[in-house]
Amino acid sequence: MAQQREQAADDALLTRIGQIVMLHHAGDREEARDRLLGLWAEVGEDGDPLHRCTLAHYLADTHADPSDELAWDLRALSAADSCADEPSPALRALYPSLHLNLAQDYVKLARPGAARSHLVRARTAAAALGGDRDGDGGRGYAAGVRAALVRVERQVAGLSGAGSAGYDEEDGEDGDGGGGGGRAGGEPLGPPRSGS
Repeated sequence: MAQQREQAADDALLTRIGQIVMLHHAGDREEARDRLLGLWAEVGEDGDPLHRCTLAHYLADTHADPSDELAWDLRALSAADSCADEPSPALRALYPSLHLNLAQDYVKLARPGAARSHLVRARTAAAALGGDRDGDGGRGYAAGVRAALVRVERQVAGLSGAGSAGYDEEDGEDGDGGGGGGRAGGEPLGPPRSGS
């Protein structure tokens, strides 16, 4: 009975996050950010890692400044890595998207070395997704991750191919500690960002 109440509370929070994301997708970035920040404060630093990871992921999307976006994406990865026990399948499944988002952040910040590092981690985590288990003809989460890997690899290659003027190929790590795992199913974050 207590477990059912906890599951209902988890589902309610994820529903609230989803409603705010729809607000953001409708074009109200500031209001979505304010509401997500309110939920972030509500969940707190000791909140469920899946909730903190999901919130930080979507908070990253509400920021136009690449440095702010990076900070929130690093918080999302940190939340995913914070599980004392083995992360839940839902949380492990987020790793490909988390690393892809970080790779995109580093592309925006002209840091190809860090972008490549997260691409490698995304590819490793995506291998755990297996084939198209969604049964939707390749339109599910795994297919979205595969398409995003190709897209971000091209972005990194373009950044690296821009010449070495101003770009340090070995710009180092971001100190996020890595992570791994895969995502089977696609809830609640969906495929990695498609924008650049």
